Amino acid sequence: MDKLIETIVSAIADKKGKNIVSLDLSGFDGAICGRFVVCHADSTTQVGAIAAGIEEKVLDELGEKVWRIEGQQTGLWIAMDYVDVVVHIFQTELREFYKLEELWADAPIERYEYEE
Repeated sequence: MDKLIETIVSAIADKKGKNIVSLDLSGFDGAICGRFVVCHADSTTQVGAIAAGIEEKVLDELGEKVWRIEGQQTGLWIAMDYVDVVVHIFQTELREFYKLEELWADAPIERYEYEE
């Protein structure tokens, strides 16, 4: 799973995704997956580009296909399900509204720093 997280984070950084974090949900009973990766972008176009970049890079480097993608129609919030890792790509305002990290405030969090 570490290689998958690393590849996803790298793909997000390639497309200038902002405030990239991963939440470790493995210690929670009933969690839908082991990890969330969360980021945001300022436009729906960039949200879509980040999702496409993740899908392409993970397939090229790891040979792994995304199991399911939701939200591509609007590009406001795209969720990508890699079974044990779910990626959430928000438009900036929606990330601030939903505060996903606060919902899982007890989860260990890792922040990724990239130059913009």
